[in-house]
Order: sequence, then structure tokens, then C-alpha cells
Amino acid sequence: MAERKRPRRTRERILETSLALFNRHGVPHVTTGDIADELNISPGNLYYHFGNKDEIVNELAAAFEARLAPLFADPRGRRISVDDLWLWLHLLFEQMWAYRFLYHDLDLLTARDRALGARFAALLRKGAVTVVQWCRAMIDDGMMRATNEEVDALAHNAMLVAAYWPSYDRVRHAERDEPQAPDAGRAAYQVMALFGPYLAPQARAHLDRLAAGYL
Repeated sequence: MAERKRPRRTRERILETSLALFNRHGVPHVTTGDIADELNISPGNLYYHFGNKDEIVNELAAAFEARLAPLFADPRGRRISVDDLWLWLHLLFEQMWAYRFLYHDLDLLTARDRALGARFAALLRKGAVTVVQWCRAMIDDGMMRATNEEVDALAHNAMLVAAYWPSYDRVRHAERDEPQAPDAGRAAYQVMALFGPYLAPQARAHLDRLAAGYL
């Protein structure tokens, strides 16, 4: 006899519905009442699980952190290629799209919630450290040439472009009735373009071939 699928608990449903509403409308435009109405539960039932909207946002941010954790593993100690970095950026942007509400109102959310601000700052630092590690691995393998200062600047610029690409892409396609998933390949290229001047000729030629399919 097939095992019955366990019904989702109310807390899980609240998080799932909140994520969908936040992604669609932005956190400032969604109330706990909206979430309760969408779930067809009483506000009291929602407050039993979460004391306020900020608690929901922070739990979703924690889930986002957990999904990013494997991407922030140290890549050194194995051979690294331009394809590996391109794939890493693809996966990063896919996770960012799944939790895009965090990027829609990034300045506002992190300014009004110090805990969320600290959490997001830590994510940016981890991302920058990971980019430095990617660069070190590529330099060690002869695919990239850059000074320590250039690597540090590149890491921060990569995080800057990645963090604000979702907002930029949303604004430049503001005429869309419904938001569409951004082209992860194009987003990856925008960050990869930062690496181009530092790549060895063969690696740069391969990057140009990859980019040709997105430009």
C-alpha cells in the first residue's frame, strides 16, 4: 500500500504562501491579513505561528541562506573552468529568483530590520569570499591573471552586480504585466563580463563563445 503524503502543516503553508505573495507584490504591499485571507485561515491562527510579518520575512531569509550554502563551498582543490563559474552564477541567480522579494526592496527591508540587514550583509560577505576563492583557483590553474587588489575589487563588483541585477532587470522590463524569470544566462554573462579582462587568452575565447548565445 502506497504511503500517504503527509499534509503540509499550517506553518509550512504560511511560509509558502507568504513567499509567493512577497515575490509577486513586494513585502511592503503585503499584510499578515492578506496572507491569512489567501490561506483562508483566521489572523489568530497565523499569529499563533508568527508574531508579525518580520518573523515570516526572517524565516524565509533563513531558508534562502540554507539554499545558498552549497554554492558558497570553497572551490579550491579541484580544476576550475569558465564553464564551472558560468554554471555557479546560473545556480546563484536561480536561487535569487526563487526569493526575489529580498532584492525588490533590498534597501528598505535591510534598513528597517536590523537582523535582516545583518543577515544579508553576511550573505554578501560570503559571496565575495567565494568569488575570491574562484579567482584564486583559476589563477592557480593558469586561466586568470590578477593581483590581490584586482581580485578583491572583482569580488565586490561581482556581488554588487548580482545583488542589484534583479531590480535592474525588473525595471527595464516594467511594461510586462506579469514578472518573468530573468534570463539566467544573460545575468550570468553580466557578472562574467567583469572577469573577461583578467582571463588568459584561451579562457577568454571560451567565454566569448559562451556569451555569443546570449547576446
